[in-house]
Amino acid sequence: MNKVSVIIPNYNGMKFVNDCMVSLQKQNYKAFDTIIIDNYSTDGSYEYLVDNYPEAIIKRMDKNYGFSIAVNEGIKMSETEYVLLLNNDTEVDPNFVGELVKAIEKDDKIFAVSSKMISYWDRKVMDDAGDLYNLFGWAFQKGVGRSINEYNKKSNVFTACAGAAIYRKKVFEKIGYFDEKHFAYLEDIDIGYRARIYGYKNVYCPTAIVYHMGSATSGSKYNSFKVKLSARNNIYLIYKNTPVWQFIMNFPFLFAGFTIKALFFKKIGFVKDYIAGIREGVLTSYRLKRIDFDKEMHKRCLMIELELIANTFVYVKDYLDRRSKKES
Repeated sequence: MNKVSVIIPNYNGMKFVNDCMVSLQKQNYKAFDTIIIDNYSTDGSYEYLVDNYPEAIIKRMDKNYGFSIAVNEGIKMSETEYVLLLNNDTEVDPNFVGELVKAIEKDDKIFAVSSKMISYWDRKVMDDAGDLYNLFGWAFQKGVGRSINEYNKKSNVFTACAGAAIYRKKVFEKIGYFDEKHFAYLEDIDIGYRARIYGYKNVYCPTAIVYHMGSATSGSKYNSFKVKLSARNNIYLIYKNTPVWQFIMNFPFLFAGFTIKALFFKKIGFVKDYIAGIREGVLTSYRLKRIDFDKEMHKRCLMIELELIANTFVYVKDYLDRRSKKES
């Protein structure tokens, strides 16, 4: 029986999904299933996948349910020990699947392993070396825009980027699946954060290489839909994963972080969407299930708090480095 299922959510991916599938066929590690969840594509990509990849298990949804519901469906359909989530706008190295399997098998406490995501368009530049989260309530990609040579060491990360990461399936049954109220965006930060509170860890594997186009499905880095949903989901993330004492402690930083983001989005024309997202998050978060924090979880949250502080300095340093490079 195969150890891992590669789960690919697809929505109108006709322009790029073939590159992803071809690269999967070239894997040196063969013991995996491929499950494609199609979110009611209208560009012919569903029909193309059915006709050209009979080895894949393909399920078509009756409408576009977003990322979270699609991958949850794939996870529940899988019958393997591990599930590997992969965006359709990627091309993977021949050792990609095998390296992720090796990495997650090293420790039973590993929930997720994040891959070395490199820009599809400039293959000397990093896209993601695992995701971090800081006191300001900002999620950010470790290493984005930097040289690929700077990220060749294994490390712990706050969470894995679900665009190309492997997960231990049985942990979902304990901590819950991707939050389907998120639809898309920050759902990977949320699930990784939750796993940390439950005592698991997330790591970065530099030998699992994937080339990522980025924002291929949404169409752009910033748009009204993405800005609003991300703002709402960040409120959800904080509400569900933060005990009261930690929220009170971090409130001044969170207020500053949301204010800075609002000013940024005002500058680029999306402030109304951002504020609408925050408002929706505040008004609807009561519908979500908060973690029922026990004594051990509170201890872990204290350690996470220290990590949030450290990640704030990492972000500031990275921001200043990028600014100095632009000015020089």
